[in-house]
Amino acid sequence: MHPALTNLEVICTISSYTQRRSLPALASTCHAFKHPALNALWRDLQSVKPLVRCLPSHLFGGLRGVELREPLDDGMWDTLFKYTSRVHSITVPQSDVLEPLCLVMLSCPSAPASLFPNLRKLTWHAYGTRPAAEFLRMAFVPSLVELDIDISSPSSAFFSALSSLGKSCPHLQNMTVNVQNDFRTEDLMAEMSPFVTRPISQLHRLQILSVCGIRVQGMEHFVELRALQSLSLDLTTSSAWDTKSHLLFPGFHDLTLLNLSTGAVEQASNFLSSLQVVSSKEIKVDFIDGPYESIGSKSTAISQFFAVVQERCDNDKLEFVSLDGVYSEQAHIRRSVFAPLYACHNLTRLLITNVCDISMSDKELCQLATAWPKLQVLQIKCYTTDKTAVPTFHGLTSLLWRCPALTSLALVIDTTKLGGIDLKGPGGGRCNKHLEFLALGNSPIEVPVNVALIISGLFPNLKKVDLDCWDAYQTNSTAQQKSVRQQWKLVNSIIGGFSVVRERGIEA
Repeated sequence: MHPALTNLEVICTISSYTQRRSLPALASTCHAFKHPALNALWRDLQSVKPLVRCLPSHLFGGLRGVELREPLDDGMWDTLFKYTSRVHSITVPQSDVLEPLCLVMLSCPSAPASLFPNLRKLTWHAYGTRPAAEFLRMAFVPSLVELDIDISSPSSAFFSALSSLGKSCPHLQNMTVNVQNDFRTEDLMAEMSPFVTRPISQLHRLQILSVCGIRVQGMEHFVELRALQSLSLDLTTSSAWDTKSHLLFPGFHDLTLLNLSTGAVEQASNFLSSLQVVSSKEIKVDFIDGPYESIGSKSTAISQFFAVVQERCDNDKLEFVSLDGVYSEQAHIRRSVFAPLYACHNLTRLLITNVCDISMSDKELCQLATAWPKLQVLQIKCYTTDKTAVPTFHGLTSLLWRCPALTSLALVIDTTKLGGIDLKGPGGGRCNKHLEFLALGNSPIEVPVNVALIISGLFPNLKKVDLDCWDAYQTNSTAQQKSVRQQWKLVNSIIGGFSVVRERGIEA
């Protein structure tokens, strides 16, 4: 034997890079490879079927093999324990049949949890049946650090199993509990909420949490999680957040991310209003849009949301704000909607996507840039209409002066107003060599060559203008929209030509 093969680290590395189908053969080559190869083979299971297949087939019978014909003897238990002790992660898909394994567990001579002493990750994308609950009972072990549950048709037994998480998995760090959309109802979420929220308060090491359908009362358990860094809540099926809560909770003091999915932006505002403070670097809100009594009410709701963010959040810590909804061309807001966020002087990323048209002048864009000098990403993705005021290249130049760290920019501007711009030096001697992404929406354009000259002068390392927004016009686009799209394609062709010339100059 080669001396290197006496080194356990070398053998384990070889086993980890061996294809899964070849691991049984590798384990049988010699004693040195047996345990490392078996560890690699059983480490990550994509189904529970291998656990049943390692037992004699004559043990099971009946319809779909869900009857245990005789108990396991000591040798069979030793075989099962030999393999289950090597398992570090299990994924349970929708197609898995759990009954045979659950029948085996019921006859286990020791505590069922001892079957998986080294299990660290459980991914559950299957039904929430009673057999599923029985499986969770043996998979909820102290070594578990990551749990991802995405269930359909959950039963009361499944909820009961979830309630044991706090004491069964004290080292849990990452937890996701989701009910598939087709099975979500207001009543089901109300039933599930206490079974999830109460044990969570015992998970003192929990760092990442993502759950759906949480009631207002459940927040008292979440705010006790001192180690929590990332919190994602899906409130779309919970009417509890349609109005402001009369309860006020202490809040969160050391988050990196707060991510909310809501039915309407008011729910996000009501959630934040229920907390004394939200100290988080990032706040993301996705809303599917709710019923608004008038066109102006949506604009008002968005304005109120930013006001609540400024009031409840740690303005010094907040670096990233994202608001993504459903675009409405009837709703219009002005730049002043962002005014409350001016207090967040450390803001580095602002993303406003699919919300509504936002009017903004050159002066207002300049004020925005002055408030956030550390901006790296500014994406206000909207569409210009006859009612929308948009900045020009003059405002864009001011933005570059005040936010030199910009790497990504999405903004609608009027590229037809070029008066006072020197095509040889559009930035007045300044440019941004760091910008990697530029999207200008459906910005009006008249002279593609001049626009390309200005963009290339302001962003000398930019390869192209992103035109993905025009995909929305593919089906019902007018002749004018098709013409504008073609002009922007021409801009990209010219910018590409400039890049080639520039590269040739460097090579020369």
